[in-house]
Formats: sequence, C-alpha cells, structure tokens
Amino acid sequence: MHREETVLAVGMAEAARRLGVSPRTVATLVSRRQLASRKVGRRRIIPVVALEAFVGRDSSDLSQDHNTVRHPSGDF
Repeated sequence: MHREETVLAVGMAEAARRLGVSPRTVATLVSRRQLASRKVGRRRIIPVVALEAFVGRDSSDLSQDHNTVRHPSGDF
C-alpha cells in the first residue's frame, strides 16, 4: 500500500513553479525577507506554509518594511 507523503518544504525552482514566477523572483523575495527560507547544506528550501502565507498576504503588505513570512513554529 502506498502512503501519501506531505511535503513540508520545496526548493527554489519548485517554489517558483508553484507561485507562477521565475526562480529569480523567488530569490529576490527571499533576499528581501518577504518569503521565509532555510539553508540546508548548499540548498535553500522554502516551507510550503510560507508559500501559502505569501499568496494570502495583502499586496500592500509586500511594499512595506520587507516583512518576513515566518513559519508558525518560528523554526524557519
């Protein structure tokens, strides 16, 4: 029996695909701290909950203070 796995975080390319933007745009959002991420070895991963929170944010929030979308537990 195959068990469905829940993906907790994705790489930059997958984050870009899910958001419908370029990987460069995702990198810019991460560098501006508008999208939470975590470095794991050489790889940078983005929590799926951070992607969902980013999409749900009001666009006026994005231009103010470079707010960071944080993981609810604060781990990311």
